[in-house]
Amino acid sequence: MEAIKMESGPEIAVPKILDDEQVQLFIENGYLVIPDLMEEAELDELKVDLLAVARGDYESENIEPVDSALSDQEVLETILCIHQPHHISPVIEKYVRHPKICGILSQITAAHLPFWDGSVKCMQSMYFVKPPNFQGQAWHQDEVYIPTRDRSLIGAWIAVDDATVENGCLYVVPGSNRSGYLYPQHTHENPDEFDFAPESYGFDESVEIPVEVKAGALVFFNGYLLHRSYKNRGDTYRRVLVNHYCNAWSLLPWSIEEGERPANADRRNVLPVAGTDPYAWKGYQTPAKSVGLRHCKAIDEVRARRGE
Repeated sequence: MEAIKMESGPEIAVPKILDDEQVQLFIENGYLVIPDLMEEAELDELKVDLLAVARGDYESENIEPVDSALSDQEVLETILCIHQPHHISPVIEKYVRHPKICGILSQITAAHLPFWDGSVKCMQSMYFVKPPNFQGQAWHQDEVYIPTRDRSLIGAWIAVDDATVENGCLYVVPGSNRSGYLYPQHTHENPDEFDFAPESYGFDESVEIPVEVKAGALVFFNGYLLHRSYKNRGDTYRRVLVNHYCNAWSLLPWSIEEGERPANADRRNVLPVAGTDPYAWKGYQTPAKSVGLRHCKAIDEVRARRGE
């Protein structure tokens, strides 16, 4: 049998933006806020593209476009979240690969590992709209849903709008990433405040702090950081594009397929964004032209107003 050449992919160069103090703050606290990273024109492009995805302007196997008669405002009123929009939108993929964002990721994603070389890959994008009066999400740790081998999962949270206490900004427990402990989860009993997702428990939540940011800021947070958001009690949207990444050296065992073990399972529907991909020799899975578009309950109200 011919031996497989285990070659790495080409190097992706990105700018180094942070100083050593900022990197250390991320390691210790589990999150880092970088204000004004995105320009106003970039935020405008993201706002327009959200509507384009929802209206079915991109080829997709499964998206059900909203009624073309709806105004842009009505479209926004009906959407809660779009999962994996970068699978169909070149605009969203551009922001997944944004040089400034990926430059920061190359400094902090696995900064807790002494021999990490700055290589990073992306596996997920999510575009949240969070209209007024819609619930937040209860306490959770992202690593519960996206496991890595080395605790390197990281979210890059792009504030497309101002995120405030009133409209449901993030709340975090600083330093809850340090132990590497995944807290158990149960069903919460507050459906008016939080959506259907289960709630992590077993820690002191009284030390939570709000992370209020202006549009254009980035919030980076480790996959073990406890975080949540409350219901949007304001009259503005809280649009956020959050992309998830990890150390490129970590396998991605999202699922276990036949013939695999947890130690070698590795899903290859990923995008290298910084440094090199040491597993490039495995090849890549081509994502389906599909997204997950979650409409919120407000769509019924919009349809009622239109007499549908």
